[in-house]
Amino acid sequence: MTDEDKSQFRHADTDWETARAVPDTPQTRSPAYRLAFGDEDFLLRRELRPVRLQLELMKFDLLLDEAEIDSTVVLFGGARIKRPEEKHSAKTPALAEMSRFYDEAQTFARIMTEKSLARGGREFVIATGGGPGVMEAGNRGAHEAGGRSLGLNIVLPHEQAPNEYVTPDLAFNFHYFAIRKMHFLMRARAVCAFPGGFGTMDELFETLTLVQTGRMKQVPILLFGREFWEKVVNWDAFVEAGTIAEADLDLFRYVESAEEAIEIIENWGVRGPREKIPDR
Repeated sequence: MTDEDKSQFRHADTDWETARAVPDTPQTRSPAYRLAFGDEDFLLRRELRPVRLQLELMKFDLLLDEAEIDSTVVLFGGARIKRPEEKHSAKTPALAEMSRFYDEAQTFARIMTEKSLARGGREFVIATGGGPGVMEAGNRGAHEAGGRSLGLNIVLPHEQAPNEYVTPDLAFNFHYFAIRKMHFLMRARAVCAFPGGFGTMDELFETLTLVQTGRMKQVPILLFGREFWEKVVNWDAFVEAGTIAEADLDLFRYVESAEEAIEIIENWGVRGPREKIPDR
């Protein structure tokens, strides 16, 4: 029973139904007469942005609490990475070759979900952006293991829908990128970044910044595909320029396979997270 159920006051949903059945008059047709919480025009006003931000923050958090999900493993990665059987339709040869990461993401999510279910299914639940490519692979692997997975979609100019493998009750849609990224990390026990574009870079660098500045507890940050990451990001140039410390490069690890990533996550508590890691 919720706190509202215990209240002696009349419930909001009761008034919502009553208000819909009022006599049709010029007064009741006026926007001013609408209940504030049921008035879309009012809720979408510019001045109500702080309320909308709060609603996006609260809805996800409340529903995850109700679903008894305590922690997640987050998968970031490109929407354009094809399933291996569809790699012939990739726009570039490099993108076609990266279809192997679909398999790795799917395998990783399946094994992690099996381990999660063995522990009760509340910890290390797979979370993705809910779209195609690497995101679909992550949700698909969790689905194949018989477990739940989250999809955190965001409204984009072009029409889209969550991939078919997201657990329906855990398919979310966001308006604010900032709130979406906050929710990705609030319960994250590990973050896996696969090759991707601007969105993946944005999500990865925000994660690294939060850990580097001590605003987030250090968790395994695993970059799948060393060749890709070293080609698109000149990490050593940051150090040479003095804009980051050399130790900051130890905030992440390169991995090539699902099994390698799982081993690091499983043994995270054995090695101190800031212990120097050879062969970056």
